[in-house]
Amino acid sequence: MTCIIGLMNEGKVYIGGDSAGVAGYSLTVHADEKVFINGDFIMGFTSSFRMGQLLRYSLKPPKYHPDIDLSEYMVTEFINSVRECLKAGGFAKKDKEEESAGTFLVGFQGKLFKIESDYQIGIPTQMYDACGCGQDIALGAMYASSTLKPIERITQALEAAEQFNAGVRHPFIVKEI
Repeated sequence: MTCIIGLMNEGKVYIGGDSAGVAGYSLTVHADEKVFINGDFIMGFTSSFRMGQLLRYSLKPPKYHPDIDLSEYMVTEFINSVRECLKAGGFAKKDKEEESAGTFLVGFQGKLFKIESDYQIGIPTQMYDACGCGQDIALGAMYASSTLKPIERITQALEAAEQFNAGVRHPFIVKEI
């Protein structure tokens, strides 16, 4: 289910997402948005609406101090707060001492990060990234649309993902921070 796309442009981060909730062959278009702003962070999630609800309403990211490297902050302080939030909310899974959750994009301080289900932080080498079942289509559309403005670019990529992937549905939500 889902297509979430993030884009860095001129010091801003844009994240867009669809509204599909998929379980097997069932599809529900959700009114609760997969893209949201939490304080100084913009996020878009896939995997579980429960995870997204916890990230949106329960997560209290620790204060960022500019004297620490941004990547170090994300890998340590930010992820530790995410892990605690998801555990407290009953979402995080543990199997043989290995924790896992879901996948989501985060924009902070003009940078884009992809958090994988094992809490690994990915930093794209391009100015964009995507996650969800529509990610490959969206990444191709993002590659081919570099002349468009950020919101148009993300919207077009979401439309392409919807056209060619059964797990992606409008309405599309795009936000920036």
